[in-house]
Amino acid sequence: MLMAKLMNLVSKMPINPLIGAAGVSAVPMAARVANKVGLESNPHNFLLMHAMGPNVAGVIGSAVAAGVMIKYLG
Repeated sequence: MLMAKLMNLVSKMPINPLIGAAGVSAVPMAARVANKVGLESNPHNFLLMHAMGPNVAGVIGSAVAAGVMIKYLG
């Protein structure tokens, strides 16, 4: 949340912090929660497909981190 606020200060286009909240590896639940919270705030705010990008990136990041841990600890 704080990183999104900092990025909003320095960027020209505002960044929705809900998109970053979907970056955890809980596919597709985190994206659905981000979409639901966005819809409660604004009924015309459809974030599901935008939230799936960070969601999938979180899964890939978790797999890479697991591979690095297995390599060094295994």
